[in-house]
Amino acid sequence: MSSRENILSKIISIPRDGKPLPETPDFSLKGDLVKLFTQSIQANKGEVVGEEGLADIIAQNNFKKILSLASQYEEFSNTELPADPHQLKDLDLAIIAGQFGVAENGAIWLTDENMGLRALPFITEHLVIVLEKKSLVANMHGAYKKIGLPHSGFGLFIAGPSKTADIEQSLVIGAHGAKSLRVVLV
Repeated sequence: MSSRENILSKIISIPRDGKPLPETPDFSLKGDLVKLFTQSIQANKGEVVGEEGLADIIAQNNFKKILSLASQYEEFSNTELPADPHQLKDLDLAIIAGQFGVAENGAIWLTDENMGLRALPFITEHLVIVLEKKSLVANMHGAYKKIGLPHSGFGLFIAGPSKTADIEQSLVIGAHGAKSLRVVLV
């Protein structure tokens, strides 16, 4: 018997008492999911607006190039989705639909079917995500149960505008992506 086998056989022969797995805590959130989601988005430096709020935002800003992939807001779109993502480099506003939102942290799940091009939510100056209130889940445990249904592909969570505080501990908004995130709850 080799030294390795000798050591392993001694380890295997050590009596062990079976121990039950720890109980899984109840991670559910109590309260109004819309209110909790809104608070989370605001904490992430985003904004939740109503359907009429989006029209006001577009009217108040001088967005030259707008792309809407959300069917209910196609009238705001003045550009087409290009085949080459490089052509989105001067996009002022993108409006897309989200799959579902997470109340505990404001994260919104997006897949290829929402984005058209994977670069879209990162290359646009400002991002609007349209989300159904009924699609909100309480926490990431509920979110992970929904991911990949009915099929799995590329997906990501977005929880606010791009931000970093790496340089001299100074918060910079829009460092790596959209400068603002607005969520329209329908």
